Amino acid sequence: MVPVPGIKLGLSNIIILTVLYLYGPWEAAAVMLIKILFGSAFSSVPSAIIYSAAGGALSLAVMTPLRRVLKENQLWGLSAFGAMAHNIGQLAAAMAVLGSPGLIWYLPVLLLSGTVTGVFTGLCARPVIPQIGKIINGGKK
Repeated sequence: MVPVPGIKLGLSNIIILTVLYLYGPWEAAAVMLIKILFGSAFSSVPSAIIYSAAGGALSLAVMTPLRRVLKENQLWGLSAFGAMAHNIGQLAAAMAVLGSPGLIWYLPVLLLSGTVTGVFTGLCARPVIPQIGKIINGGKK
């Protein structure tokens, strides 16, 4: 199977979603920055940090206000919107770096994959948040 550029399952985003819900946007941004720096350090693509940072920033910018509107049981939706925003940010960065506006035709593929992977990641994160919350609160709900 040949991997499609820009499409990943994104299970590490379970941590970002958890931190966003339990602590807030600044803490989630700090964790995302660490994730981006480590991920880029081990990438064979030098511009990966630009793509990841653009996607991560747009994702958090979308998820932060939405988290106030969507209930915790709608985490799958929050995650899907975040994943789609991440893909849009990455694509915008790639278009800027490569000077290729023709990449916009890749957007439908990225939005579809972002929706599917975002929903899956959100569903995976849903049972994690209360468990981590209990650990943080010393076993109390």
